[in-house]
Amino acid sequence: MNLSPPPTRRFPHRRRRSFLAVLAVATAAFNALTGSAGAVPGAASPYLPPAHHVFVVNLENKGYDETWGPGSKAPYLATTLRSQGVLLNQYYGTAHNSQPNYAAQISGQGPNEQMQADCQIYSSFAGAGTVPPGQAVGNGCVFPASVRTVADQLLARGLSWKGYMEDMGTPCRHPAPDTADTTQKATVGDQYAARHNPFVYFSSLTGSPACAAGDVDLSELPKDLASVATTPSLSYITPNLCNDGHDAPCVDGRPGGLTTANEWLKTWIPTIVSSPAFTRDGILVITFDESDGPQSDASACCGEGPGPNSPLPGISGMGGGRVGALVISRFVRPDTWSTTPYNHYSLLASIEDLFGLPKLGYAASPGLNRFGLDVYNAGV
Repeated sequence: MNLSPPPTRRFPHRRRRSFLAVLAVATAAFNALTGSAGAVPGAASPYLPPAHHVFVVNLENKGYDETWGPGSKAPYLATTLRSQGVLLNQYYGTAHNSQPNYAAQISGQGPNEQMQADCQIYSSFAGAGTVPPGQAVGNGCVFPASVRTVADQLLARGLSWKGYMEDMGTPCRHPAPDTADTTQKATVGDQYAARHNPFVYFSSLTGSPACAAGDVDLSELPKDLASVATTPSLSYITPNLCNDGHDAPCVDGRPGGLTTANEWLKTWIPTIVSSPAFTRDGILVITFDESDGPQSDASACCGEGPGPNSPLPGISGMGGGRVGALVISRFVRPDTWSTTPYNHYSLLASIEDLFGLPKLGYAASPGLNRFGLDVYNAGV
């Protein structure tokens, strides 16, 4: 597989489009090819499709080349699914280790010391106010109710969300406050990891009935996908510690890594993309929380800082490395590329764009790229 995008890409246009619309398409195409800046911060992207259902699937701890390269152990993802969508080949994680990347995707909060240690203790956040852009100053893992998430935003707008967590069982399952997180390692029959479930790190959710209603086991997904009416506006999907590629080998004897993640995708992605809501107006994003590890890749893309709470955490730098992301939708041309730099804050901002929501945390950063015509390139 050639990992470099073709030398030219042209986006289709129709005669009925105005001159300004055609100019916007050309500008976005140029940005996609050159890696130039995308949307102007604080303004809507130049083109937003009429999408009303977003699905996000996160896998674990793989760098771009390992996943998307010719030797990928996930051929269903790297070849079959890749041919159906647009590959964002300059998409980056925002931290090491896992937990702050997930938190970034739903809140725009940067990491602090305990988050970067993967929240071994389910510790309450001890804070001293905020600094721009919307960053809670302090240390700890469970943010106070004043720190909001995209789930809070959707509920306030009368829209819906659900987190689907494999092996979680009990809805909104998390450790007791200020105790050790016993889900850090998988056990036979229970490979759920609280640190891969960002919703349980925000008191605005865990302190309300919204968490039990919205943060549920993955087994609930097929039932919810049965109709448009029962499909959430945002579906956030986390496989267990084996199926997400994190463990290798797995506690249950499976090989783990990309090999097992590939099999999981072959089971669940067809269920998503054949659902009525996705078929009508859905967007699916498949990405990874971070690259292989702090020592191998701490690169960043988009000017984000390490959070307001501490200097750079050891060797991990301020980024989570280049991981790539795949976007599949009827609003996306199959087998296309975007070389625009994006990260997890970009993903949050792009979701907020689609639903007309204000930007949270680093999603409001000046100069942050958000998905535009380089991604929504089908001309629908």
